[in-house]
This record gives sequence, C-alpha cells and structure tokens, in this order.
Amino acid sequence: MHHRSLAAAVSMAALVCAAMPAAPARAEEGMWTFDNFPIARANATLGTSIDQAWLDRVRLSSVKFGGCSAGIVSGAGLVMTNNHCVATCVANLSTQAVNYAETGFTPRNREDEVKCPGGTAEVLTDISDVTDRVHAAGEGLTGQAFNRARDAEIGRIETEACGDATDRRCQVVTLYRGGQFKLYTYKKYTDVRLAFAPEDRAATFGGDLDNFSFPRFAIDAAFIRLYENNAPAVTATHFVWNADTPVEGTPVFVTGSPGATQRLLTQDQLFTVRDVVLPLDQLIASELRGRLIRFSEESEENAFIAMDPIVGLENTYKRGLGRMRALTDPGFMATRAEGEVDFRSRVAADTALAERAADPWGALATVQPIARELYPAYALLEGGTGIGTTPVAGGSQLFLWARTLVRGAQERAKPSAERLPEFGDARLSGVQSGLFAERPTYPALEQVRMEWWLSKTREWLTVDNPAVRSLLGRESPEQLSARLIEGTTLADPGARRALWEGGLAAIEASDDPMIQYLLSIQDETRAVRSDWETRVQAPTDQAAERLAAARFAAYGDTVYPDATGTLRLTYGKIEGSDVPGQRWGPFTTFAGLWDRATGSAPFDVAPKLLAARDEIDPDTVLNMTLSSDTIGGSSGSPAVNAAGEMLGANFDSTVLTQRNAYGYDRNVNRSVIVTTGAVTVALRDVYDMGRLVEELGVD
Repeated sequence: MHHRSLAAAVSMAALVCAAMPAAPARAEEGMWTFDNFPIARANATLGTSIDQAWLDRVRLSSVKFGGCSAGIVSGAGLVMTNNHCVATCVANLSTQAVNYAETGFTPRNREDEVKCPGGTAEVLTDISDVTDRVHAAGEGLTGQAFNRARDAEIGRIETEACGDATDRRCQVVTLYRGGQFKLYTYKKYTDVRLAFAPEDRAATFGGDLDNFSFPRFAIDAAFIRLYENNAPAVTATHFVWNADTPVEGTPVFVTGSPGATQRLLTQDQLFTVRDVVLPLDQLIASELRGRLIRFSEESEENAFIAMDPIVGLENTYKRGLGRMRALTDPGFMATRAEGEVDFRSRVAADTALAERAADPWGALATVQPIARELYPAYALLEGGTGIGTTPVAGGSQLFLWARTLVRGAQERAKPSAERLPEFGDARLSGVQSGLFAERPTYPALEQVRMEWWLSKTREWLTVDNPAVRSLLGRESPEQLSARLIEGTTLADPGARRALWEGGLAAIEASDDPMIQYLLSIQDETRAVRSDWETRVQAPTDQAAERLAAARFAAYGDTVYPDATGTLRLTYGKIEGSDVPGQRWGPFTTFAGLWDRATGSAPFDVAPKLLAARDEIDPDTVLNMTLSSDTIGGSSGSPAVNAAGEMLGANFDSTVLTQRNAYGYDRNVNRSVIVTTGAVTVALRDVYDMGRLVEELGVD
C-alpha cells in the first residue's frame, strides 16, 4: 500500500528514464503531464485511439485527495479512492466504543455521510507555462538571493492567478528539476465527507506480510463525496463505472498524483541518497515502529490509537527497503551510469551546448559533500528534503501545529514576497484549513513520538551540537516531551485559531509551553534551513536549470519530468509477471481469498465479508496487476480503459517495483489494482450499500 508521499522540496537534477537515464522514454514508461502526453505513441503501443478530448475528460474526472489520488464516479460528487487513503479520516471519526475500522462505515443515506476533519480534494482545471517569469527572477543571482527572488516571483504568480479565492488553489509546479515551471489551477473542495469504508481487515487482508507483493486479496477501496454549500457537488464530468470481468492484455491508463521520483538525479546525487538519506530514514523509522508497537501493547486504548501510525510506518519502512535494494543492485546502477554517459557525450559533442551547460554534473558533484554533511540536521530539525521516506521534525502533531503558529505569525508580519514560501498570501488558506481542522490528538501518543524525535536528534547530531543544546537545555527527552505535551492547549482547535488570528503579539504573549518552546528554538532551526537552502538547494537548482536546457537540446520534449505530487497519466496492460522473485498471473479471485484464509491474523477474513461468502461468486476477480508506471501517491489512482471507463483503483505495487523511484523497469514494474467488480460485490453483497451501487449505474 502506498501511503502519503511528500513532493520533493529540493531540486536535484539530471534526466533518467527507464534503463537509460537520459534517453527518450520508451513504450509504457513515464508519468506524463496532461499537457505533454504522447497520444500518438500511446495509441501506437496499445492499439487505442484516445484524443485530446479524452484526456480532458480524464483530467477533469481525476481527484487529488490529501496525499492520495481518486476518481469521480457519479454526477453527485461521489469519488472512489483506497481505504488506506481514508484511514486517517476513519480514525478521526472513530472512538474505542465505535470503531469504524472494525465495523466499516456504511451510512444508510447521504445525510449520514460525515465530514473528514481537515479533508480537502482538488480537480486540476488549467495548466499554463510561467517558465520565463521564474527563470528571469533568479537571473544573475546566487545563494539565498536566488532562492528568495524565485520564491517571491512564484508567490506573485500564484496570488495574481487565484487572489483570495477559497474555491480555487493555484500552484506553480517545478518540472524537469527547474527546466520548466507550470501554473496549475485547481477546483478546491474543503467539505469532503466519508461515504463508505469497508472493515479494515477486508482492505488489509494479509497485513504487512502481503504489503508490496502479489498475489493480493484486498478490497482496498472507499468512497468520499464532494460537497459545496452543504450539498453534494454537481460533477457532470466523471468516470463511467465498468464492473465487467477484466481481460488479460487490455490496455489501461492510470491517472493520479504520484508523490515523488528521483529519476532525474545524477549518479553523484543518487549516491548521497544511498549512503546518507535512506540509511538515516530507515534506522529512525524502525526505532519509532518499535516504540509504537511497545506502546500499543500496553493497553487496548493504546492499541486503538497507534494502529494507523504503525501501519503507515511499516509501509514506509518496506518501501525504503525496496529502494535500498535497487541502489545496491550493481546491474541497476550500472545501467543508470550508462545512460548518464550517453547524455554527457551528447552534450560534449556540441561545443556551443557544452559551453552553455557549463558542466552541471561537476557543479552537482561539488555540492554532494556539503549535502552529506548538512542532511541529518536538516532532516531532523526541518523535516527533510522530500527525497527520503520519513518526515521527521518534531515527531508530534502538536509540535508541528506550534511551529506553524509561530512561524506563521513571524512571517505574516513581513510583505508576502519576503516570507518563507509556505506562508505566501496565495498559500495561507491552505495553511489555515489544516490548522483549524478538528481532529483528535492523543497526549500519550504525542509524547512517545516527540520523545523519539528528541532522542534521535540528540543521538545523530551529538550532545555537543549547539542545536541539540538549544533543543534540550538541561532536560532529558523524556522530561521535556512530558512537560510540553502535558502543558499545551494546542489540541483544542479554538486555541489554535485564537493564536493564529491574534498574530505575533498573541504568540509572544502566550504562556503555552509548546509555543514558548518553538519560539525559543527558532534561531537554531531557521539557521539550519538557511544553511541548506544557501549551500545545497540554490547551487543545485542553478545547475538543474542548465542541465534541463541541455536535456531539451539533446532530446527535445520526448522525455517526461520526475513525479512531483501533481496529476500525471501513465499506461500499460493487464498482465502478470514472470521474473525471479515475482512469477504470477494477472488476477486473483474471491476463491483465492477463501483458500488463503487461515482464520489467524493477518490472514483472517473480515467478519462481515466472511458472513457473505455464500452470496459472492467465487470467480469474481478481486485484484489484478498492470504494467503501468506508478509509485507512492498513486494510491487511489483510477485505472481506466480506452473508453474512459473505470476498471479499478491502484492500491499497491511490489517490492521490486520500488526501484521505480530511480528508473522504470518494464520487466518488474507492476501496479496492483482493486477491481470495480470486487468493489461492486462488496457494496451490494457484503455491506448493504445498494444505494451506492445504484448511483454507480450498476444493474
């Protein structure tokens, strides 16, 4: 299962694609933007006849839901995604007494659909090119001046396009590691309600043992509904539901918002990921998992509140393990190296191009020792670059709210163009919606997470590091986390709202210990961020611009950009796999589920699903695999046929597929899909959700 992924925040350059990192993309490869999708090539490869009108319908039917993807499936705002994409919503709506993860969420009518706290959904409505404006803003500048000038121009572009609109969001998206900048305009929904979720075990059958593998037997599907003005949104453009039995070899397109890939990294940059980023991420994530498991074993209440975080950590760790295996695979790395050699030779062969490019590979190699030195502090104190797998800073949600409040107050006292980019005028509405959302927090869990963060920061940065001394003072991680979590009032959304609306004066006057703590560490943490942005991000971004220009000169527009958490389209066929480590056909059925079940966790069938066994055709296809190019963030992505009909939703891939972060390998890359047929069976025969079946147009 792919949990939420962070879009890359650090520009790292150099194009890769498939086994040849700088070459034009080959058949079935690429997470393509909708304004540069290779229609002719896809049609030639698949034998289809899609056109621009088809692309527009698919784009307007696709939804970004938090860190996941989804698809509109009715004219009344009904949207299908994965169950693990609504897991946080389900947890926020549940109590120990009424635990929807155990029972499923099956509202009898639309009036019983419940708002997901802080939930937002977006539909991409427009793409425009703003590359020249952003490039011009940074021309001739270096270091922080370069960063600030470009951030300020991006903020102006976003404000000009969206202003104070609350139903739209404008985002300048970095593509090709700085080679292009596009303005994406979204229709925004802030009233998102849970319309259906199955029993969690129905969606997670096999648990972590089956995660990132196939065969799978999971109904990892859920429905949300978009609302406007307290009524279901009118969504005239939507996917048509097709619950027919899928056929091997069928061409399928997958539309969604993959989180981040690093296929554009140079070999030198990738060595930094292998040697520094992933090891830190994996080690600290594994310890947090251990702490949370111990915590969950202390009581039934702890088990309830730790369930979702543990699942997320296990997913993150397993994904990181697959990526580490790719980076230590000599054959995989050698093939990438060959691609870089090809790219560099093409540039060197053109004297004028080589002069304009000014050896960006050398510039990026020079940055790497600095990045290796600064990364641990940046990851631990500021949350990392987005190229790792584990968000770290603070550990606690209460800490993160306090940081948003403190920095938001400090930054809003400045003109928009001079602020940290996340607090620019165009982005404040999104900050506020997350800050004011009513969602439960659990002090005991918050303390475990914050204690872990403080402990790991002290361990990695060492006791004598000035930042560590500032973080801890004379307290231990246990003492400090207990004092801050016990004393803060930030679990109350009203308290957060009052501090935000009171501005800097209210923040500085606050006696909340978490607020005071964040105020006390700003000099050190901001310095860490500034050091990274000046010495790593700025020179990396500048080299990336030159490298992108060289790439376009060498290969034209027949290449695709790295995934950035924005809408993409990929394609492939329904097919199995026949390579060492993954040999299987493309389908699993309910008969296979019954056969695999043992009655003991994690191979115990959900009670309601098991009770309906006699009602279910055992030959109904449950899950299937595609040769499409997907990665984390693609969870919930609609899988559609050439007629624009929805056949299922992506919910996983395989361990071998995790190398997809760094390059596409058609032999091993497989996306795992829950079929619309299985979802229809679950709605109709298991959970008595006939009203949704009718809304989907199923007879």
